[in-house]
Amino acid sequence: MSYQSQEFESKTFKNIDFTNQSFENSTFIDCTFEDCNLPNVNFKDTRIQNVFFKDCKLLGLNFLDCSHFIISFNFKNCLISLCTFSNLKLKNTNFGDCQIFECDFVETDLTKANFENSEFKKTRFQNANLSFTSFKNAKNYDINPNNNILKKTKFSFPEVIKLLNVFDIELE
Repeated sequence: MSYQSQEFESKTFKNIDFTNQSFENSTFIDCTFEDCNLPNVNFKDTRIQNVFFKDCKLLGLNFLDCSHFIISFNFKNCLISLCTFSNLKLKNTNFGDCQIFECDFVETDLTKANFENSEFKKTRFQNANLSFTSFKNAKNYDINPNNNILKKTKFSFPEVIKLLNVFDIELE
């Protein structure tokens, strides 16, 4: 099936391998991807509105290529690796219970986003707005408080101590 230049509304995609597929110029509104494999999918000019990814593997995706007009999606229990979310407005986005490995959130507005119970590895937050964002019970994030906005951002102890890494201090 071709997914390029198509329109999908209120459709559920379940147990589908989308490896190297092109979603170019397509529209996904109120759709759900469940237990899907999405490595290297082409999102050029793709409209994503109210899309839910559950138990999916998303590898090497550049969400910056998507149409920025009303871009909105949420993730639950996904592996998100080598993906770019830079320069996007992702207010209120849920990334709960995910593994987020080697992703970029540069200049990203993540106000009121949810990263609760997520695990990070080499993910970069730079000049990101993390106001009112929750990292409760998240692990292994590396966030520099000097180059991100952390207003009323929620963290859990003891992981919050990692915010001090940038200061090259010793805690005893």
